[in-house]
Amino acid sequence: MKRSSSGLNATLAIGFALGMALIAWSYQKYWPDLLQLPPSNHSGLPTTHVDEGKIVLRVAGSQLVGEVARYDDELFAYMMFDYLRTQPAFADTEVLITYSLRGGMIKYILRVVLPNDFITGLPRLYDLAAQFPFLTPEWVIVDDRIILNQRSKTQTFVQAYNQPAYRKLEHLSEKDMIAYTRRFIRFKSNTDPRIRRKIEPVPQALSKDEAQRLAEDIVSVTQFYDVPVDFFLGIGAMENNYMNVKGDLGNAVWKRRPAKGDVVLRRRNGRVLTLNESSGVWQITRETLRYAHSLYLTDKRDYTRLPPHLRPPRSLDVAGVDHEVLTTYAGIIFRDLLDRFGGDVGQAVGAYNGGPGNPNAKYEAGVRLVAEHARRMLEQAASLRGERVVDKRFLR
Repeated sequence: MKRSSSGLNATLAIGFALGMALIAWSYQKYWPDLLQLPPSNHSGLPTTHVDEGKIVLRVAGSQLVGEVARYDDELFAYMMFDYLRTQPAFADTEVLITYSLRGGMIKYILRVVLPNDFITGLPRLYDLAAQFPFLTPEWVIVDDRIILNQRSKTQTFVQAYNQPAYRKLEHLSEKDMIAYTRRFIRFKSNTDPRIRRKIEPVPQALSKDEAQRLAEDIVSVTQFYDVPVDFFLGIGAMENNYMNVKGDLGNAVWKRRPAKGDVVLRRRNGRVLTLNESSGVWQITRETLRYAHSLYLTDKRDYTRLPPHLRPPRSLDVAGVDHEVLTTYAGIIFRDLLDRFGGDVGQAVGAYNGGPGNPNAKYEAGVRLVAEHARRMLEQAASLRGERVVDKRFLR
């Protein structure tokens, strides 16, 4: 008797799914301490049945769960959790933040509740990981009671990070400011859409050490020029998410005559077209860099108060400015714009992108959104005093 192709495909699908289910059963049987809870009390064997015309494969009384990330830093973990749960790709997927305590060390874990069916749940997990390359997907089956426990933990985190903050950025110590700023910088670089979508040239997310150095520089520069650190962070995020990547590639400007270091692209009617690309974290064009340097040369501030690596040279080489010094140039530009607009932060931020004669309102709105996010997260973390958000009931 000839078997229909549809019947054969269904048989193969069930066989494949059963194989994956046996692997899942092995995880549940031999690695129960993965979730820091007692082993499940169900029989553990997967069963198949038809649900609304579709073959479903699951373990009774259990839930298919994906672990997508594991961190050793609470604030960074919470920001990643908060980011994922607001992404359209996760609109129909529950995201959980929990933790495990082992050997006196706490690890913060992000998990997703998958469709409770191996045939559809596992493809869903790996599809999400493909869209967000920083995720490291693993999966396991757990008792339903574990899901309730982890939802309770997640609610504890959400409540803690949404309470009114009583410590303001302006009152934080330099050490605390650097520590919280470092986490925000690293979070923004890790979630940069160019990395996710592999847009060339794909930037490299900052390491912890790189984020630490940039946080130290940002705090030093904002204090030196007395500019608001939250909006300065907003500018850095809008420009390049704190990564040192060239921008405005091919951008050029017509001038009466070339200056030292200019790359001349064309000459016409006694004028020259010169390259005016942007560089560094702060995306400062060559022409703006010259203006920033002129501000520096006439500035009366005591630059010995800045760390040596942040002090601009007396002679400018537009093609060879150290990327760390660009943070200083960004600070003096922002200070100059604040002075021009009588302290109006919105106008100054808009002018950073559109120029003093044409402040960019859309750009300012984007910077303000990031600034508000940075302030909210940093102040809340500071209010929690860096203590772990752990309800001791869950460790019993």
